[in-house]
Amino acid sequence: MALLPRRFERLRTVLDRRMADLTVLVEQVEKPHNLSAILRTCDAVGVLEAHAVCRHGRPPTFNSTAQGSQKWVPLHGHASITAAMATLKERGYRLVGTHLGVEAIDYGDADYTGPTAFVLGAEKWGLSAEAAALVDQAVFIPMRGMVQSLNVSVAAATLLFEALRQRRAAGLLPERGEGVPAERHRALLFEWAYPEVAAWCRREGRPYPPLDGEGAIQENLPRTLRMRC
Repeated sequence: MALLPRRFERLRTVLDRRMADLTVLVEQVEKPHNLSAILRTCDAVGVLEAHAVCRHGRPPTFNSTAQGSQKWVPLHGHASITAAMATLKERGYRLVGTHLGVEAIDYGDADYTGPTAFVLGAEKWGLSAEAAALVDQAVFIPMRGMVQSLNVSVAAATLLFEALRQRRAAGLLPERGEGVPAERHRALLFEWAYPEVAAWCRREGRPYPPLDGEGAIQENLPRTLRMRC
């Protein structure tokens, strides 16, 4: 079983450029088009995964704005902002929130070259007071017009591409998979290449079979499964 070599190489190249130490946490962003646009930007920048605090702990349905990005950027749902932020802090992320408080600095003056999680609030109200109190650094995006803030998906794009710019300037952009732990990289490459086989392996409690250099599965699988791949 194998993908077309060009397809497998494309998947591997994209995964090799992913950054596990850059992510986004959105709080109560309920409009599907906003969440979809944020995921699309995450994919474009090379973010490995994103996080959301939503009602019932489940993100809303995606729409066409995502352009399928949800397949490549997993979105993890959380029931509360405090739990989500605590989890990210435990993983070593510096939490940077968009907020107009007195401690906020211009987003262009902050450093995003280390592990960074951007925390963004709801479309209408922004970050909750609870979330604002827990960020490590508050930032603002300067406005020159009448409005005080950007759409949440535009704000996310502004911050993420600034992080990308800083990391490129510092020579920190991964190109050969160094941005993702090796075991995670192997698992994700298999899941991207063979999602149905990966789902079957998880149901059966089996490890993912190895792949050769061209993406072919190096293990005999049930015939019915091979026919679906």
